[in-house]
Amino acid sequence: HESPKKINISETSLVIRGRFSVVKRCDHRSTKRTVAVKHINKKLMRRDQVTQELNLLWRLKHPHIVSLLDTFETSSSYALVLELADQGRLLDYIVSWGNLTEEKVASYMRNVLEALHYLHNCRIAHLDVKPENLLVTHNASGQPVVKLADLGDAVQLNSAHYIHPLLGSPEFASPELVLGEPVSLSSDLWSVGVMTYVLLSGASPFLDESAEETCLNICRLDFSFPRDYFHGVSQAARDFVCLLLRTEPGRRPPVGLCLQEAWLRAGQSGRAETCLDTSRLISFIDRRKGGASREAVPAGESAARVNSVCACGCSDHVCVCPGRPQSVRAVCWSAGTARARDDAAAEPPEVRSKLLRSRPGRKCELVHVRVWFR
Repeated sequence: HESPKKINISETSLVIRGRFSVVKRCDHRSTKRTVAVKHINKKLMRRDQVTQELNLLWRLKHPHIVSLLDTFETSSSYALVLELADQGRLLDYIVSWGNLTEEKVASYMRNVLEALHYLHNCRIAHLDVKPENLLVTHNASGQPVVKLADLGDAVQLNSAHYIHPLLGSPEFASPELVLGEPVSLSSDLWSVGVMTYVLLSGASPFLDESAEETCLNICRLDFSFPRDYFHGVSQAARDFVCLLLRTEPGRRPPVGLCLQEAWLRAGQSGRAETCLDTSRLISFIDRRKGGASREAVPAGESAARVNSVCACGCSDHVCVCPGRPQSVRAVCWSAGTARARDDAAAEPPEVRSKLLRSRPGRKCELVHVRVWFR
């Protein structure tokens, strides 16, 4: 039935439309406060799923996490009254204001990591860190503050192994989530690494022509730092991305150690001072909103991804050794598998998928990812 609290809420405009909900900008009549009301469709989500998110939100209070203020229920939806981040989504904010620098990217990521540090201290994994869940508000001095939103996928981790279903695009998902393996707190760190890459370049590191190929790129750690996309980006920023994008969850540092990284600290030297190119972010935003444009690392960059094992003996898939060009890939695959990918890359998209499925060493992995993703 309709709750009496509904009378105190006056809807003004639609803010965000998600997979299972819509968020509307509203005025609370009695307090005169502008709030965000998230309406979760009852036909798409069970009550126990919503209750799990509510139980987490009521316990949490942090300056970089969107706060829950109240709840009510209608005949068609569960409604969460939330703190309003009046500057909208982070990427929209960056594009509208411009003048993006490494220092600002580091500041935004520091805000996100501080939110995750709080969650992880409570043994809560967010498991859905992506652009749509990073919102911006201004503090008393007019400076932007990033807030982490949407704990719909968050889970309290205990001693039992928890396998999280992969919903929607795998673009920001960690390898363990893609492969249907138990997730951990460090699964969030992978997503932060992808997000940092996007802010620095305006491109997506693992995105490919299909969800299956994107999943394969994630599991193989198949990414690089194209010179055209990372022109003017410091080595320290690239090293920070590589620190988080590690296939084995145990090799990603905990949030507390990430926050001690020199690149993240305010006023630290080593960052590039030039403004970053945000033109590609416009295409990125359009694609995420359902537009036709697609901004991933270009296929032409595969020529710069040299398929050879690093002479220094790096155990990671991406060599970060001093002096080695970052546009060069050190790929720890078998020579046969590398040749299969190179041969397939030269073919049209419709032929490429068949070639990859038919090559030795690729078939089992591709089928496994496909079955889990569906």
